[in-house]
Amino acid sequence: MRYLCIYKSERESSAPPTPELMTQMGQLIGEMTQKGVLLATEGCKSSKSGARVTIDHGKYTVTDGPFAEAKEFVGGLAIIKVNSKAEAIEWTKRFLSVVGEGTSEVLEINEVPAHT
Repeated sequence: MRYLCIYKSERESSAPPTPELMTQMGQLIGEMTQKGVLLATEGCKSSKSGARVTIDHGKYTVTDGPFAEAKEFVGGLAIIKVNSKAEAIEWTKRFLSVVGEGTSEVLEINEVPAHT
């Protein structure tokens, strides 16, 4: 089973991560990679460099960031491969214990059966 884990924080920081945080995150990412759990991970830049694209009745609207109404900022994402939702939650808890305050949504990714 694959899961998308989206990290959100109520505060958006432009400060670079501390060396201690980078070391702890590096250790966790190394362990997840070694165990075959981590498929991909990325940090996200501030919403001020992004855009929101909406379609409504066939009409597109593009809104450049930052998104003033946003109460949460997406800080990053990971795609993991585990055997259960419970295991995905445990890895997410470990991630949050390193990164600190915030929320992570854990969403199962639809698996498309391979055609033979």
